[in-house]
Amino acid sequence: MFFTVVAFASLSMLLVMSLRFVPPPTSAFMIKRQLDGLLHEDKSPRIHYQWVDWEFISPHMALAVVASEDQMFPSHWGFDFQSMAEAIEERRTKGRIRGASTISQQTVKNLFLWEGRSYVRKGFEAWFTLLMETFWPKRRILEVYLNIVEFGDGIYGVHAAATIFFDKEPTRLTGREAALMAAVLPHPKRSDVRVPSRYIQQRASQIERQMSNLGSSYLQDM
Repeated sequence: MFFTVVAFASLSMLLVMSLRFVPPPTSAFMIKRQLDGLLHEDKSPRIHYQWVDWEFISPHMALAVVASEDQMFPSHWGFDFQSMAEAIEERRTKGRIRGASTISQQTVKNLFLWEGRSYVRKGFEAWFTLLMETFWPKRRILEVYLNIVEFGDGIYGVHAAATIFFDKEPTRLTGREAALMAAVLPHPKRSDVRVPSRYIQQRASQIERQMSNLGSSYLQDM
């Protein structure tokens, strides 16, 4: 058992350290989608994914996802304990379950793990989040997140999303377009950036206001 734990810890550290420099060719969520496609060929769309480096991503896009998903991202060490406490209290008092995962945790989940709320998965998530925050700079975490997160059904990453939704390169995304893309992140399979519902439009407007409050220089020191 001891050697198994040591081997897992060592291999996971090597994996995380290598991906600091190498673009991920795929992710756990993409692999699952491809496997589902083999079993249900008519029900699973093809994967749209192409890596794009940080310097070719619009600053609006980075700011939009931080404003929407994790405003403490530049300063925390992978976990937002205040948001966790608020989510637990909301579940206790209102019976409502809401996410409190940081961008770091979401990156780990998408890249390495599977969907679910089991304690085992949460344990793996915590371990990989600590590794990622230790070995990757914040900019790398956000770069990988923007490249692998699902923006639509089978549409992974900012390059595929910008091309499909707006017929443009990700470096040319406007603030409004970035806010619309960030607005669908909680439920990308149920929302369409090209035909945004009233709720998505309102959420995008809220994200734009948060982007303005944070300011264009908010992520400059990462």
